[in-house]
Amino acid sequence: MAPVDAVWQEMRVRRRKGSVSEWEGRAVDCEDSVKDEIGLSMDDEQYKEDGSARSEEAKEVQGEASRSYHESRVQDDDAIDYIRGPRYWAIVFVIAIMFFLTTIDTTIAATSLVAITDDLGGFEMASWILTSYLLGYVAVIVILAKLSDIFGRKTVTIGCIIVFTLFSAGCAAAQTLTQLIILRAFQGVGGGGSFALSSILLIESVPPEKYADAVTKNGVAIILALVLGPMLGGAISEHTTWRWIFLINIPIGAFVTVLALVGIPNGFPYQGRPEPRHQPGTGGIVWGKIDLPGTALILLATLSFTACFQEAESRFSWDSAYVITLLVASAVLWGALMVWERYVTLAMGAPVAVTNFQLPQRFELINGLSNFNAGVRIIPFGVAFAFGTMLSGKLASKLRVPGIYLILLGALLQVAGYALLGTLSPSKAIQPGIYGYQVMAGIGCSFSYSNLIMLVAFTAEKRDGDEAVALGAANQFRAMGAAIGLAIVTSVFNGYVGSRFSQLGITVPVTTLATRHRSFLPPSLEGDIRNILSEGYNLQMLTLCAFGAAQVPAALLMWRRKQVVVA
Repeated sequence: MAPVDAVWQEMRVRRRKGSVSEWEGRAVDCEDSVKDEIGLSMDDEQYKEDGSARSEEAKEVQGEASRSYHESRVQDDDAIDYIRGPRYWAIVFVIAIMFFLTTIDTTIAATSLVAITDDLGGFEMASWILTSYLLGYVAVIVILAKLSDIFGRKTVTIGCIIVFTLFSAGCAAAQTLTQLIILRAFQGVGGGGSFALSSILLIESVPPEKYADAVTKNGVAIILALVLGPMLGGAISEHTTWRWIFLINIPIGAFVTVLALVGIPNGFPYQGRPEPRHQPGTGGIVWGKIDLPGTALILLATLSFTACFQEAESRFSWDSAYVITLLVASAVLWGALMVWERYVTLAMGAPVAVTNFQLPQRFELINGLSNFNAGVRIIPFGVAFAFGTMLSGKLASKLRVPGIYLILLGALLQVAGYALLGTLSPSKAIQPGIYGYQVMAGIGCSFSYSNLIMLVAFTAEKRDGDEAVALGAANQFRAMGAAIGLAIVTSVFNGYVGSRFSQLGITVPVTTLATRHRSFLPPSLEGDIRNILSEGYNLQMLTLCAFGAAQVPAALLMWRRKQVVVA
């Protein structure tokens, strides 16, 4: 291909991406029009007479357009001049701290549920402490990602951090469990937005060839949250009031707000560009760019489905009007969502959320451990997640292993790990094998999660430059998967354990027996109760096998002849 043809070919590609100047676009149109008129090969007889004159016209247009093209390339190079120095490190710290805070708030409460419900009551609604937080995530992630395109990354990021911090204070001041659940939902709105914007800042702060390395390094903050969350929750609830699990967010949130205000440039990541690609809008222009119907359908469908499975066999029977109504509403809403969206982003949130929420409970109720020691016992899962994140990053970036292969491997490891976790005995003594099973499941989860984020960022950047919304959608469906997964395993546990308890003649609600406060029962039933609870937890782990297996056909939908390599 001649040099000038190569220039025009690249200009057309850039025009499809929307990254050309106004003059360059007009030049492409003009050049194409002239070529259509005089013929590319000049072989047609009807053009031979005036071909020479029109060729001169074409050359003039090509010359001016080529100059415009090269000038725009210089402007684009300036526009993507990535930040270095102190401001870069300020952005890195903002990203890392918000990854840590928003993730730890999904795990720190897992080992504090008994302490919270002892104080506020309502153990039957304890799982809503996590579910409401995840539903807050689901509600706003894509909207906030799009708003950051319109109003700027800096403005929306700071707003999300402030919302998260203020409602953390509200959670600490809650006087009833209902208040706490509602405030947790609004805290989730800030947390989900902060996590989504941090993901976007991460991808936009480095060039595409460094995506894998950046995701791997910043994944350390998420890993620390997964490892430390249950331990901190247990230690705080044992040695002081549970309210400190929310109070500690306030000074950290205030600090990171100031850091973001100072460190993130105005107009990021288009700072210094005369005409940013995304101009602020108002009124109908703004809302016209946001898929409000799709977002509302996602939230309502997830809420009705989650509420149905959370409450079935807990406070309501499956044949109650409450559960049936929610189930029917959920089916209708999911159908409407499929029609509206036509496709669904792959979600892999359930295994990680359920593991961090349910395994500590098993250690407490079956093995008789304290809150803190229960949190310590799931460290292998967090460490394995860390190792897997780093390993998958190296495999993707250094060895150029396609991400889809790593996602499939991760899914298979999850199936194997959770299948083994579903075979644990009801013995009070801890089986050594449980730590190895956690490692297998943790590596599997990390392979799936980290490669999903890298693939979304990389393919979105290649296709249309709209990686912000793509990353927001990926995080939204991850949170949605976590909420739905927790609801399903809770329903499985309550249904199985409740029916087995009724066979023993126990009429006390499952949520009362699934605590350490069972002193009113005859000692002769203690062994039977432990066996039943252990089998219930095993069923939850086997349910996660289904989530892992479902990732295989979902990943195969991304199969292509030439696989995407994140490098």
